[in-house]
Amino acid sequence: MRVVLGFLLACHGAQKFFGVLGGTVQLHTAKGLIAGTIELLGGTLIGIGLFTPVVAFIASGEMAVAYFWMHTKRGFWPIINKGELAVALCFAFLYISARGAGRYSLDHVLRRELVPARSRQTVGQLTE
Repeated sequence: MRVVLGFLLACHGAQKFFGVLGGTVQLHTAKGLIAGTIELLGGTLIGIGLFTPVVAFIASGEMAVAYFWMHTKRGFWPIINKGELAVALCFAFLYISARGAGRYSLDHVLRRELVPARSRQTVGQLTE
């Protein structure tokens, strides 16, 4: 789930930065530059699982801001204002932030390399 949602977020950032995938370049405003950076860089980092809790929390906030700044102009309810994706991504990234990147991530690989093998054995013995 983390990989797919990170990829989707990065695609939105690519739209804003490069005007690809059916989007237009939106870097002419500070909002567009900030949103594009969070989406492209954050989506990539979430997808590969690097610094995931912090980046996913920032992405969650960005999706909440996107909903209230962009979608509520057309009404409050997500089904009416086409903001379902922003709401879903907001809560999915909040979940990922709280849960962490999981076993198949760079965060997990780096954490295993930083903890000496002897410490891992001790922890394993304590849980048995």
